[in-house]
Amino acid sequence: MSTHRDPRDRVQVLDEDGGVREGATVPDIDEDSLTEMYREMRLARHFDRRAVSLQRQGRMGTYPPLSGQEAAQVGSAMALADEDWIFPSYREHAAAHVRGVGLDSTLRYWMGDERGNDPDDANVFPVAVPIATQILHATGAAWAADLTGDDAAFLCYFGDGATSEGDFHEGLNFAGVFDVPAVFFCNNNQWAISVPRERQSASATLAQKAHAYGFEGVLVDGMDPLAVYQVTSDAVSKAKDPGPAGDDAPGRATRPTLIEAIQYRFGAHTTADDPSVYRDDDEVERWKRKDPIPRLEAYLRERGILDDESVDAIGESVESEVASAIDAAERTERPAPAEMFDHVHAERTERLDEQAAHLERLRERYGDEELLE
Repeated sequence: MSTHRDPRDRVQVLDEDGGVREGATVPDIDEDSLTEMYREMRLARHFDRRAVSLQRQGRMGTYPPLSGQEAAQVGSAMALADEDWIFPSYREHAAAHVRGVGLDSTLRYWMGDERGNDPDDANVFPVAVPIATQILHATGAAWAADLTGDDAAFLCYFGDGATSEGDFHEGLNFAGVFDVPAVFFCNNNQWAISVPRERQSASATLAQKAHAYGFEGVLVDGMDPLAVYQVTSDAVSKAKDPGPAGDDAPGRATRPTLIEAIQYRFGAHTTADDPSVYRDDDEVERWKRKDPIPRLEAYLRERGILDDESVDAIGESVESEVASAIDAAERTERPAPAEMFDHVHAERTERLDEQAAHLERLRERYGDEELLE
């Protein structure tokens, strides 16, 4: 069970140079796992750059970059057990990979192949592009697991903009009332497209909103992978076994937790966005000094876990893995346009049949190539 923290106090382990902050507790992670954490973050960054390049070349549709958020995604996902679930938004490519979703599947989804959003043997819910809808799904799944006695935690990702949606408040209120084994993970990357954090809420923190729903809120440095790992581990443990409440409260402690991870997206909201319109370069550069990848690398080098040779080897393996994923995604035969109607509902409705028939008439008239153009 985690120690209750003031949601105004930000949990941090590493400083911006990768040193351990005075008084900080370093989480118990073995050297192999630390190396894997670093590799997953490097992989996510390289994948992100290549994905943006693919979109610019017209080889992929609109894509949401994640650079700057690697620590939050990898650190939190690595804190989960095999039986736990994640409910992503549309930007959790790194977290999904940690949980077993192939990079080629992620690419295929953003290339327009819905089959890429159906991961096999991975406890990852399908990508949610509508804002905050996955919060309701995660809360419902967590409640169902509680009713059936499943020993699993449900980690739901969303951005700071999602906290302005009704689904956020409804989901967290329900989670508090029914005491479900859920962890709500807010990636506060400072901008909801072009709307800054201060226009989302007058609250000093987003984490403190959890108190209104009867459970704990935690504020963490989202660009510090060790701090993220620690608070997520604590939250997952509490979701599964909340333990006794404090001396001043009878019964058991509550199981849900709201984590607010303070971070920054270095790039655009999506490749359809131009962030230069609403933020200045100085702001971006200030946040880049907090880049999570060199911070973790410095920490691992200081402890002799990484050196020049191992860093170079990781870089080469990352480039090879991403190149293979791109090749696999582009070699996959594209689904027929009519398949878009097959998975809207469990069974096709009359309206979907009408739309499919209309598409077929258009194909007969114009042909596939002209129609797709």
